[in-house]
Amino acid sequence: MTQWDADAAVVGLGAWGASALWRLAGRGVDVIGFDRFTPGRAPGSSYGAGMFRLCCSENPALVPLARRSHALWSELEEASRERLFVPCGGLLVGPEDGLVAGGALRAAREHDIDVRTFTARALRFQYPRHTGVPDHHIGVWEPTAGLLRAENAVRAAVALARAAGARVFADTRITSVEPVAGGVLLHTAQRSVRVRQVVVTAGAWLGELVPGLPLETVRMPETWFRPLEDDGSFTLEEFPAFVRELDDGRVLRGSGSEGGHDIRLSLEDREVTAKPLDPDEIDRGVAYDDWSDLARMLPAKLPGLRRLPARVSVRTTTRAADGQFVLGRPDGDPRVVVAGGGGAYGLQYATGVGDALADLVRGVETAAPLDFLGPDRLR
Repeated sequence: MTQWDADAAVVGLGAWGASALWRLAGRGVDVIGFDRFTPGRAPGSSYGAGMFRLCCSENPALVPLARRSHALWSELEEASRERLFVPCGGLLVGPEDGLVAGGALRAAREHDIDVRTFTARALRFQYPRHTGVPDHHIGVWEPTAGLLRAENAVRAAVALARAAGARVFADTRITSVEPVAGGVLLHTAQRSVRVRQVVVTAGAWLGELVPGLPLETVRMPETWFRPLEDDGSFTLEEFPAFVRELDDGRVLRGSGSEGGHDIRLSLEDREVTAKPLDPDEIDRGVAYDDWSDLARMLPAKLPGLRRLPARVSVRTTTRAADGQFVLGRPDGDPRVVVAGGGGAYGLQYATGVGDALADLVRGVETAAPLDFLGPDRLR
């Protein structure tokens, strides 16, 4: 008779994997968690602060998952007694027929989400730090939006999972995932671990462990700037979390300062600067090109900030070709569940994704319909 080390394992304890571990352990599943780094300190997508919103501009079909995630963020906060969600509202700006503001407005109308819309002129008046907004752009304000603290969320979920009985192995690299009769062998440099099912949420290394997934790894700089003057115009209250689509297709993201911290900004270029890379070969050193394009646009788009950044960090993220993440069982394999490709917006869904992964492992229906995210759709 095969001796199993656990009923399930989670490989990769970023925000998604940590949430899956928490939900599995909380439901009494014998589960082991592995991460090649220290959870909450990994150089991947689960870093810094990220915007939460119900208006899922990426796809209106994600709104039920966002609502489930919203409820579970509150549950995680209450259980951990940590402040993980900062309610500040959120602003989405761009062409009315575009991906960001247009997509948010479509999601709001389809799912009856309370939002307020601004013309470009009204937006420039209401949020004077956002300049250079073309007349054909609009703003969508979602009062329920806010900021999530990624590292704190990972540490809180892992701590709760441990308290519920999960075993956690940090700084442990899984070198390969080998499906075998009735389960999976997880190989490390020291030993192999036998589990009945595995959840692979390894971020940039997901494609290495589960080949054939339609994902690419990209290098994603994150930049912090300081105001020229300490006049309070860049506080989170005056300069809330935002996503702003520019006419050239690039997307500017950021949020104001909370408690005197610097202004967080990032510039996403889906077509040019973000190129597929091997996660083991990524140069995490900061170069001039990592922040210079963003700094050059500040006087025209966000005046009042110093053009030399206070700090820059480099992280990795993954994304799928169609802009949606993947979640499910590759080829319908009953032994393997995967989730990844959330890109710049994946953090907001972490608790809901973790909950769905736990449901899939346990063989129960997920709280939100997720068949459209299946990993085989782009093969």
